[in-house]
Amino acid sequence: MQLCVALDLPTAKENLDLIHKIKNYNIWLKVGLRTYIRDGEYFLKELKKINPDFKIFLDLKLYDIPNTMADSAESIMGLGVDMFNVHASAGKRAMSEVMSRLSKYDKRPIVLAVTALTSFSEDEFTLVYEKSINEKADQFAKDAMESGLDGVVCSAFESKSIKNITSNKFMTLTPGIRPFGEDAGDQKRVADISFAKEAKVDFIVVGRPIYKSDNPAEVVKNILDKL
Repeated sequence: MQLCVALDLPTAKENLDLIHKIKNYNIWLKVGLRTYIRDGEYFLKELKKINPDFKIFLDLKLYDIPNTMADSAESIMGLGVDMFNVHASAGKRAMSEVMSRLSKYDKRPIVLAVTALTSFSEDEFTLVYEKSINEKADQFAKDAMESGLDGVVCSAFESKSIKNITSNKFMTLTPGIRPFGEDAGDQKRVADISFAKEAKVDFIVVGRPIYKSDNPAEVVKNILDKL
């Protein structure tokens, strides 16, 4: 299991200040929608300057018509990131088109599909998708695997079921991890490290417990020790 630190602070400077404090650790960094819209490719390059060994997960959740998603995926190739994601609800044709477009490259990023956002409660999700989170997450995971993707984004509560119906090699990345039982904030389906381990999660995403700490490096070290 690997740690991915969410860079969700209000400014590029605050995010970069945080990274300087944890630059000596072998970790992934998650650059989300707000951060990328605000700071763009420049920010990605600054992260690599701090530590060229950082792995970058570009969390933009692509969701559009198949050709536009494939065009966007190909543009992402030029950014030098190590992982990005799309929405599984865009459908198998869109996901397959993305992977077909990337197949011409000798090396490509890891590609994941978002199943159910961890901010959804069961009732909220059912109103949108008309099925339970577990049922729909399983379906989305099978769609993603059959479309050639490397894994999915899900909560820790869906990870084990997804592994069982796909493969232990099919990756799961779980946002909303509160490593030591911290407050859930705006997330609904959160878990700690022990639960994530039991659920066979491959990547855990941790944000607030790290960047709200007075000593982010110590929190990262404590998390890595538990992994």
